Formats: sequence, C-alpha cells, structure tokens
Amino acid sequence: MLNQNSLAVTQECQDCPIRHRAVCARCEGDELDRLEDIKYYRRFEAGQTVIWSGDRMDFVGSVVSGIATLTQTMEDGRTQMVGLLLPSDFVGRPGRNSAAYDVVATTDMVMCCFRKAPFEDLLQKTPHIAQRLLEMTLDELDAAREWMLVLGRKTAREKIASLLSIIARRDATLNMGVLDGPVTFDLPLTREAMADYLGLTLETVSRQVSALRKDGVITLEGKRHITVPDMSVLLEEAGDDTDGGLLV
Repeated sequence: MLNQNSLAVTQECQDCPIRHRAVCARCEGDELDRLEDIKYYRRFEAGQTVIWSGDRMDFVGSVVSGIATLTQTMEDGRTQMVGLLLPSDFVGRPGRNSAAYDVVATTDMVMCCFRKAPFEDLLQKTPHIAQRLLEMTLDELDAAREWMLVLGRKTAREKIASLLSIIARRDATLNMGVLDGPVTFDLPLTREAMADYLGLTLETVSRQVSALRKDGVITLEGKRHITVPDMSVLLEEAGDDTDGGLLV
C-alpha cells in the first residue's frame, strides 16, 4: 500500500508540469474527467519510502516532480538500485497485486496516483490511456537495455557522462527545451546515490565529475547545478550518438 505517512496535496490537471508526457497525455476532456474521479496526489519527503517490495499495490501513478529509486534487496540483505523514476515516469503495473521493488523518494517528490482497480477498468475502455501506457512501457524497455550497456561495457567516465546526458535530455524534454545551446539542470542525485546506481565507488564518482568539469565538458555551481556547454561533447564522452535527439 502507499505509505500512509505521505502528505495529500492538490494539483490542477491543466497546470500539471508533466501533462504532455504522462499516461494521460492523449486524453480528451471526458477521459480526463474519468481519471479525475479516481486520482489523488501525495507528497513524499526525501528519503521516505513510497512502497516496500512485496506490499499490496492498490495504486498506480506518475511522478509529477522529484525523483525516486527502484531498489531490490537480496535474501542476504544486499541491495541493488535497479532504476530511477524521473518526472512523468509511471509507477506500478496494472494486473500485478504487489510491488516488485522498494520505491524510495530520493528528493522531495509529488506523485499523481490513481486507484488501481478503477484504473485497470479504464484501460479496457479508454484506448488513449492504454496506447500511451504501452508507449511508456516500450520506452522503459529501451531505457533498461541502454542501461545494461552502460553498466556492462562503459568505463567510469562514460558511465558518469551517460547518466548526466540522460538527466539533461529528460529535463529538456519535460521543459520543452532544445539541446542546440548550453543545457542547464539541477542534478537530483547525491554523489553517493550516483555511485550506488552506477556500481562505482564514491571516490570514483567524485573524481570523474571533477575530471569532466576540468576538461570543460560540464560546469558546476555548487554540487548540483550543472551546465553542459555543448551536448554533443557530453554525448561523445558517453559513447553515445551525437544527433541531439531528445530522450523519449
């Protein structure tokens, strides 16, 4: 179940910052009205668990703002971060009764939640929602395959550059921005979280971030505010294509 210690918040659909990318992106007025009847918002503080692996999952929803991690724990207590949830990412799986992973808010986070049973009913009756959810699922599959390459074959420097490029491109997409000039964003992860996600040590992450800054690939204000002067250079450092396309 959703963590009952979360705080209820309000949000109007027309003012939603993820409206153009969320599961409701293609919904028409009457469809939004039906979603309105089953939705509610929750705010989570940084470090707060949204749901534990194995718990009953009576909701699905989208991250409106903030970031969360997906973590799996092995029987001997070892844990592995297996994914990031960024704004507009979907949480939960229709047809599954329990959570497959621990979902933990890394930053302060707001979620738009839908009661699971009526949402599953809407999927059968609302093609716009079902089609968009399928597209998002395929995007997530592509991202997972890309991340297998990052973790399995890339150097430490390429891993850091890859993570920064993913966050930069997603931020540009959410804010309807372009990647032709300098790209500025706030890094939503601590160095420790980056190390856990990338399978690196904290020292290696700090060293590689400093090296990218020294080489002019990125500029830093404080520890979190990053500017990428030229995205093509960052993508080259990541070993990725330099076509400037937005991450979908």
